Amino acid sequence: MVGKYKKYDRSFKRDVVKLSYEKNDVKQLAEELGILPSLLSRWRNEYLNFGEGSFPGSGYVRVNPEQKIVFELEKKSKGSQIRFEILKNASPYVHQGKLEVYKFIKKNEKKYSIAEMCRVLEVGNGRYLRWKYNGVSDKQKQIALLKGEIKSIFLDFKKYQGGNKITQVLNNRGYKISRRQVSFYMKELGLRKIAKRKFIATTDSNHTYYTSPNVVNRVFKANIPSKVWVSDITYIQTKNGFLYLTIIMDLYDRKIIGWSLGNHLTTLKTTLPAWEMAIVNRKVSNGLIFHSDRGVQYANKAFTNKLDSYGCIRSMSRKADHLDNAVSESFFSSFKRELINKKDKLLTQKKMKEEIFDYIENWYNKKRRHSTLNYKTIEEFNSINNFEESF
Repeated sequence: MVGKYKKYDRSFKRDVVKLSYEKNDVKQLAEELGILPSLLSRWRNEYLNFGEGSFPGSGYVRVNPEQKIVFELEKKSKGSQIRFEILKNASPYVHQGKLEVYKFIKKNEKKYSIAEMCRVLEVGNGRYLRWKYNGVSDKQKQIALLKGEIKSIFLDFKKYQGGNKITQVLNNRGYKISRRQVSFYMKELGLRKIAKRKFIATTDSNHTYYTSPNVVNRVFKANIPSKVWVSDITYIQTKNGFLYLTIIMDLYDRKIIGWSLGNHLTTLKTTLPAWEMAIVNRKVSNGLIFHSDRGVQYANKAFTNKLDSYGCIRSMSRKADHLDNAVSESFFSSFKRELINKKDKLLTQKKMKEEIFDYIENWYNKKRRHSTLNYKTIEEFNSINNFEESF
């Protein structure tokens, strides 16, 4: 058939259509030009509908000139919607590095244009294609592994530690990495530590009981278990009143060996039950130093007689000097930052007691990494030093 495989450019089609309106016999004109009459008729119909917007060529949409502005606006609107959709769906991966972005693009190739996704997500089209066909380089694998470690440590710290401590943990695990590199990868992963919040501690030192001198004198280290125990009390607000948390910590491994929760600040509800738990969990050695603030719960006869019965050496902070009991204060700071201040509403006393038990016994004493223990857990530290609890 004549002209079956022949291609005609836009100007030729337009000129032939215009010429056909000047001739009386369209079929004859088609034969003279060597084209099919049906093809000429199709061109005439297209020109009638789209005018100068006819014959745009392969890959282009035919648009009537009168509707071209509307078409362009619709096209831009649709493009904006697609770009927004790409950004919205890719947002969880953008801060996880190029590798995760590449995976997103590959997964959505049938849904969006590769070029459009690369443009919106600001990655090189060529780099993506090289990754797609050549796979992940060894360096990219190492970076992905390192980022996984950083994210894991960050979550282990419950989002409360920044680049300095994470760098130290990584170096302890055998990685050779600088603080600057860790900060760079944390920024790429979108990891930001939660800011600390201040809290108020309460101490009732207005009493006539004897107060001991500061034997510890801010030396918060112990080379053996049960050499120095420190203690303090804080309050926690709940839906139905306050709870008072008393803790006893062994400076050797920073473990909370005794603690109590009560509704009142009496010795029977604070220091005595915490002491009873401590001596069950850890053996009292000869000459154990017990350090606290000057609060009445520690200075009264009932509690001091209990310490004396075990041959303990009493030590107390100087008046109105919270730094003299900084280790206990530091624990409460972490405790409130990591548990209490994260709550957006007050809990019942029952629920709060459950969460405090879980925090101390399952998180702080077992899983939390401590800077004073070279970023090891208490269990890891004791295992390395061959210390086993005596019950």
